[in-house]
Amino acid sequence: MNYSEAIAYIHGTYKFGRKLGLDNINQLLEKMGNPENELKVIHVAGTNGKGSTSAFIANILIESGYSVGLFSSPFLQIFNERIRLNRMNIPNQSLADITAFVKEKVDEMVMSGKDHPTEFEIVTAIAFEFYKREKADIVVLEVGMGGRLDSTNVILKPLCSVITPIAMDHTDYLGDTMALIAGEKAGIIKENSPVVVHPQEVEALKVIEAVAKDRNSKMILVDQSTIEIIKESLTETKFKYLNKSYSISLLGRHQTRNAAVAIEVAKLLNDMAIFKIDSSSIENGLKVTVWPGRMEIINKEPLVIIDGAHNEHGARGLKDTLEHLLKSKKVIGVVGILEDKDVDAIIKHVVPLLDEVIVTQPNSPRSMPYIDLMNHVREYHDNVSGFERILEAIIEARARANKEDVVLVFGSLYLIGEVRSILIE
Repeated sequence: MNYSEAIAYIHGTYKFGRKLGLDNINQLLEKMGNPENELKVIHVAGTNGKGSTSAFIANILIESGYSVGLFSSPFLQIFNERIRLNRMNIPNQSLADITAFVKEKVDEMVMSGKDHPTEFEIVTAIAFEFYKREKADIVVLEVGMGGRLDSTNVILKPLCSVITPIAMDHTDYLGDTMALIAGEKAGIIKENSPVVVHPQEVEALKVIEAVAKDRNSKMILVDQSTIEIIKESLTETKFKYLNKSYSISLLGRHQTRNAAVAIEVAKLLNDMAIFKIDSSSIENGLKVTVWPGRMEIINKEPLVIIDGAHNEHGARGLKDTLEHLLKSKKVIGVVGILEDKDVDAIIKHVVPLLDEVIVTQPNSPRSMPYIDLMNHVREYHDNVSGFERILEAIIEARARANKEDVVLVFGSLYLIGEVRSILIE
């Protein structure tokens, strides 16, 4: 199997749908010799901020001299982004070889009458096998969806669990209340294994506290009142946490809270005496962290910023950034959203702060037609136009912008990935 065949096989399993549950993945991993049992894991769940928080944690560990895996989803431009080791994507040949190995085990399962694993189950299995073969010192493992029944939750004894902000998303799978969704996310907390928790809404925090107590899991809650913004610009944010100064390049005040979570994870791992992490490694790890597609500057003159704000919580974070960093700029927005998202909950926070809005359509079968999205946007803004093709929308936005203006592209990660491919060679 070569790389192209591997990618075709992986994406070809999308037809088996999205299923929550651990039976299939456990059977597949057993046939593979349970590679996950040979890994040290930090398990990260939440609705928003999983990627940024995971990247902060991984970079702190890399700066400490360890070999660090980072498993995340979705990808923006190429599939290999999902499985990384020491900031490098999985090599094409490794992906091809391991996919062929996993496919053999999948075929054995199907021949014995078992259900065919889903795409995410297969990708998770590939990642575990890759990190085992590469002898990663530690893996930062991001949950795909939910937590309790997510394929990654086969990890029986993580070094620690992490829960980032919980919000209403994937309600058709996870439940239609904050408490139900929090219960699914908190499902990654294991017996006698500590959990680091980002500040949460009261309803979600109550659930997490109850699960942690039930499982005798020490809970470390980041106190956001101890975070002090010292200086923020379009190149860095300087802040204090527990009276110690740090600097990050990721934009947005919410990233200081994600960084604080990573700091607590690093302190916890150091206290466990499994990993040696000093203060300079924490500082350097935070400073070098980048996370594509999240308030990322990809062009200048005019400034082009892309942000995958695809739910209300993300939109609130984007609104905060607009108000603090871009309030003196003319901002032309380009937006595209998937139809199964709470569209109005996203655009009501951001659109009123924009000077002009251009609507487009992400390349996904789940995309909301741009004409329909324009109707939603017009409820919040008078200056709205639309283009079905993303390239046309970007050309138009940049044509309207002067050198000192800002083009802000936000919404679906499908949109963000394509714009990144268009504008970054």
